[in-house]
Amino acid sequence: MMRKVLNGIFVACLLSLSAHAADSDVYRSVLKIEVATQIPDYETPWNSGRFSGGIGTGFIIGDNKILTNAHVVSNGRRLLVTVHGSPKKYPAKIEFIAHDCDLALLSVEDFSDFASFPAFDFGDVPKLESQVRVIGYPMGGERLSVTRGVVSRIDFQPYSHTRADSHLVVQIDAAINPGNSGGPVVQDDKVVGVAFQGLRQADNTGYIIPTPVIRRFLKDIEDGSYDPYAELGISDFPLHNPAMRQALGLPNDGQGVLIDDVIPTSSSDGVLIPGDILISLDGNPVDSAGMVNIDGGNVNLNEIVERKFVGEKVAVRFLRDGKMHDVDVTLKSLPWAQMYAVQYGKQPRYVVFAGLVFQPLDTNLFAAAKFKDVTVRRLYTDYVSKGLFQEHEDVVILSRVESDPVTSQLGDFAGYAVDKINGVKIKNLTQAYDLLYAKDSPEFHVIELFGASRPVVIPSDKVAEANQRVAENYGIASLHNLKD
Repeated sequence: MMRKVLNGIFVACLLSLSAHAADSDVYRSVLKIEVATQIPDYETPWNSGRFSGGIGTGFIIGDNKILTNAHVVSNGRRLLVTVHGSPKKYPAKIEFIAHDCDLALLSVEDFSDFASFPAFDFGDVPKLESQVRVIGYPMGGERLSVTRGVVSRIDFQPYSHTRADSHLVVQIDAAINPGNSGGPVVQDDKVVGVAFQGLRQADNTGYIIPTPVIRRFLKDIEDGSYDPYAELGISDFPLHNPAMRQALGLPNDGQGVLIDDVIPTSSSDGVLIPGDILISLDGNPVDSAGMVNIDGGNVNLNEIVERKFVGEKVAVRFLRDGKMHDVDVTLKSLPWAQMYAVQYGKQPRYVVFAGLVFQPLDTNLFAAAKFKDVTVRRLYTDYVSKGLFQEHEDVVILSRVESDPVTSQLGDFAGYAVDKINGVKIKNLTQAYDLLYAKDSPEFHVIELFGASRPVVIPSDKVAEANQRVAENYGIASLHNLKD
């Protein structure tokens, strides 16, 4: 009897050692990423920007394929990866980056040292109340860290990296600390998500990017490039109120949402109109809160579109004037929505003209300049929803007025949007540059600003001298940059 007990203990020990060895083997495939960054300066766009650095985590998913978060490597000028337990640093580069879903794929210059490491496989979306492991290199130490958490919520929420994109997320009751980002979240030896952001207002609350988002990213880049998400191009209003439902001719069954806006040129433009009642997408009923049931859970209706690509179709059932309609909507991207997304890896566009600095309006510039003019705020807010992009490829802003004899009385005009230059409506920054630096310039350049009490007038014969003084005084190597 004693021998059987001892044999049982011996077998258990062997199994424990085997599991530990397997874990150790997997840990080699979780890499520490060190990044040296250069953050563009939108206040003085001719400057090179501020240098900084940070750490994150990545993990091997195939032959010279390292998955991590986009925010770990954004604005990166040098990337180095380190293997668990080794001091050696390997130079790496970004192969693909998707800021809208906060994912990136890296490679190293020489993968031979990693060739024997196991590659992670992907699993499904973890179930509520199931346990997961978060593996990474959070701040507070140099060595690999493993924490455990329980899945507490599956939801459709904003991703903080761009501040403008929302996708499926999984919430766990384990903190995602700086450095954890980009690390694998594992369940049953398979990756079920990528750690990517925490919640500062709560303790032990973290979020992971689930596998539907990861798989979509990996499928998208198979053709050698990453394409933005497709958008349905509508906004909806919940239909909980029984009286409102009755007024719209709907039964009080908790189904359907009101379409209150359709973005011009979007996928739904010309198909749906405000006032339609959205009933289902691809046969999935839409409830009165705008939710659909997928994979056993209720998520935002946009998750149906999230899993498709530009050019694919979505079957839409809607109610209009008491009649049911079924149509197929061909999905498009909405590039103009980038106005609201924080931009990375791009140099600010600008034009300097006799001390006047012009820049295209976007979230980076808005955050740096904190514009107070009501018209500028309206142009920013309505740019997509009201289709202002059809008239203004760029909303050009007179963002700064540098001190110079030519501009001595013009400081109050900074922060206004440009309407016309020399009588011509301004559609983009390149057009503004061409008008300001035209070969045959008028005697006076007249710049009309939305909401300003009078136009800005610059004598043409003073421009060259003013440009030279401003360039020397403010260290401006180039008076313009028209490309991202």
